[in-house]
Amino acid sequence: MRTTVAALHAELVRYDLVAWTAGNVSGRVPGEDLFVIKPSGVSYDELTPENMVVCDLDGNLVEGAHAPSSDTAAHAYVYRHMPEVGGVVHTHSTYASAWAARGEPIPCVLTAMADEFGGEIPVGPFALIGDDSIGQGIVATLAGHRSPAVLMQNHGVFTIGKDPKAAVKAAVMCEDVARTVHVARQLGEPLPIKPEHVDRLYDRYQNVYGQRSPR
Repeated sequence: MRTTVAALHAELVRYDLVAWTAGNVSGRVPGEDLFVIKPSGVSYDELTPENMVVCDLDGNLVEGAHAPSSDTAAHAYVYRHMPEVGGVVHTHSTYASAWAARGEPIPCVLTAMADEFGGEIPVGPFALIGDDSIGQGIVATLAGHRSPAVLMQNHGVFTIGKDPKAAVKAAVMCEDVARTVHVARQLGEPLPIKPEHVDRLYDRYQNVYGQRSPR
């Protein structure tokens, strides 16, 4: 998991989702009450499997020579309260964070949004960094919601997934649709997709699209 999480941080840089040392990826250690996360304030160019840090589900450092990310408490809260989640990502990607700064959900006006998010991308409450307040907002907002992404008001994007790679994909797609919907609104009012069509698109993408293992 150290190797996986370290490598996935390069995807945040590749897709222009982060600046300087902001943002982080974490991954739950299978079969353990532990997760791996980026060390605080370390350059993306310097990230290696060896300098990833391991924390328990209360956010306490278990293994590593560096202090964990300042968002560790938020990640830990998500893992404690959403056992199906195996990966969490946080970014301040430009377009999605612009929606967060306005406290506005991204409306479901693209088939790609219906596919990936199953509806709008919701906004979570404002919360200060440092304790698990952000994690509480993430869990409360995404509970019962199909979206793997939430825009935390005045802050940025948090995404979840069955594993860290899925959470990174959700962060990439969140920024992509945030940009497209922003551009669409400069041209006029985007057209919403009917809920029943959203449901069909979501079901197809989640259960039919792509390569499937033979049963």
